[in-house]
Parts: sequence; structure tokens; C-alpha cells
Amino acid sequence: MFRIIKQRLKTGIVTKSLAELSAGASPEVEAVGKQLESRIKKLFGRSLAVREVDAGSCNACELELIALSNPVYDIERFGIHVVASPRHADVLFVTGPVTRNMELALKKTYEATPAPKLVVAIGDCAACGGIYKGSYAVVGGVGDVVPVDLVIPGCPPRPVDILLALLKALK
Repeated sequence: MFRIIKQRLKTGIVTKSLAELSAGASPEVEAVGKQLESRIKKLFGRSLAVREVDAGSCNACELELIALSNPVYDIERFGIHVVASPRHADVLFVTGPVTRNMELALKKTYEATPAPKLVVAIGDCAACGGIYKGSYAVVGGVGDVVPVDLVIPGCPPRPVDILLALLKALK
């Protein structure tokens, strides 16, 4: 026990610098991010506000969305931030098949988001219901409940694919 404490005091806290963490991001992420940043500034003159809605997913797509906020991708530096209320959002990211329990919540979130708004269905389940299609508990894909502007396929889609699709939608 004392050996561990002694070792900790001797070593101190070991962390990686931001440069080392960001080195994990590919040049593709940097290029897409810079394009997104300039497009967002041109269209909005401010940051792009995103609200994420989990309509009943397995959380794989959420993990990829969370990865966008980590130090490797850090979408905040490109002018994209996640908001807590749909009333502040420009874009709705929806993941998972829409379950019967989430159908009304998704409709209310959509209605609470001010126009003009962009709805992005992220992942195969959000696109068409995925492997849950036909289940008694699932209404269907996001497009069966609210209008969808963009579908990002994948199970789950990579974070860079989400950024590329968002760039495509903003053009």
C-alpha cells in the first residue's frame, strides 16, 4: 500500500498534452473541420447549435457523437456546439429507431426547434429502423415520424463521416 503511494508521489500526474491527443485525428478531420468552420460562419455568422435526440438506439451512434466532443475531434473548435434545449438548436441529430415511447417526445422536440431547422438521421436504425424494423416496440425510422433532411448511413457511422455529411448538408 505504502509502495503505491510512494510511487505516485514520486511520479506525479502523467497526462498527454493537447498536441499529443490531437495527433490522433487524421488530416481529413482537420480539412473537413476547417471547411465546416468557414461554411458555418458564412451561413450563420455564429456557431452551429446541435441538439441530439436518442429515439431508442443501442447507444453505438451516441458513442460516436460523444467522440466528436473529445480532444481528438473537438468539434467546438470548428464552431459546432451541443445545446441542452431544442429551442436553441439549428440542427437535430436523431439516433436509433423511433420507439413507441419516444415518438411523441421526438415530435415535440421537432416542433420546439425553431425554423429553419435541419434534421439528421444518424445510423442505419435512424434511417429505416435497422435490425429493429418490424418490432412491436418500434414505429420505424426517423423519417416515419418527422421530416428528415439528411441520412448518415452506418452502424455506427464514424465521427468523420458525420462531419462530412454535415458539411454536405450545409452546402
